Amino acid sequence: MRVHVVSDVHGRADALAGAGGADALICLGDLLLFIDYADHGQGIFADLFGAEQARRFVELRYLKRFDEARRMSRELWAQLDGDPSGQVEKAAAGQYAELFAAMPEPAYLTYGNVDLPQLWAPHLRPGHHVLDGQRAVLGDWTFGFVGGGLYSAYRTPFEIDEDTFAAKVAATGAVDVLCSHIPPDVPQLLYDTVARRVERGSAALRRHIEETQPRYALFGHVHQPLARRVRIGRTECINVGHFRATGVPYVLEC
Repeated sequence: MRVHVVSDVHGRADALAGAGGADALICLGDLLLFIDYADHGQGIFADLFGAEQARRFVELRYLKRFDEARRMSRELWAQLDGDPSGQVEKAAAGQYAELFAAMPEPAYLTYGNVDLPQLWAPHLRPGHHVLDGQRAVLGDWTFGFVGGGLYSAYRTPFEIDEDTFAAKVAATGAVDVLCSHIPPDVPQLLYDTVARRVERGSAALRRHIEETQPRYALFGHVHQPLARRVRIGRTECINVGHFRATGVPYVLEC
């Protein structure tokens, strides 16, 4: 069985439409494009406030001046007419409609840290299966899925506490392939060489890999990692790539 795996789609509906051609697609989340660190004119933030404001916001985050970035963000949201969250959800729903329309079937999906899970259901088609702390069998292999991210200074929409995340990891049990949005807590997998920062990984994922030794652990989240592959025991831990940038899925034969 041939499986295509993508993560960090961030609005690339055009590339997603071409990610089929396999027996199944796995999507590890971050479908939404809220802010584009490379092109400040793209994403929900730029649509609402303009490219220059997006550039300023990105610069503050790069400099780790998070309090200033949050203050700037609050001031901008306060200028909007009506409920800001409603405007964000409207823009996000528009992106999701386009993305799920382009997504091949069958597809097995979990959430990323910048996703809004409450908005997915209206856009899912019959062949789209959303899994979080759950398992699926593809061919002869069992796949476990763990969605979301851990709390961070960036305060992205779908961040959860470590205990809740660990419970979802444990619920997958022993699997052949462990799929998550964020990596296990391995330093080489967490450092982004372009953003020059360490992202949050999961100690619970790492422990589960050490204890159950799946064939593979697949994830995304870190767009330009120091290392794309690290072995933990017999398990190959693989960053499947920044799909928004490459438009190319990772190929898994199982």
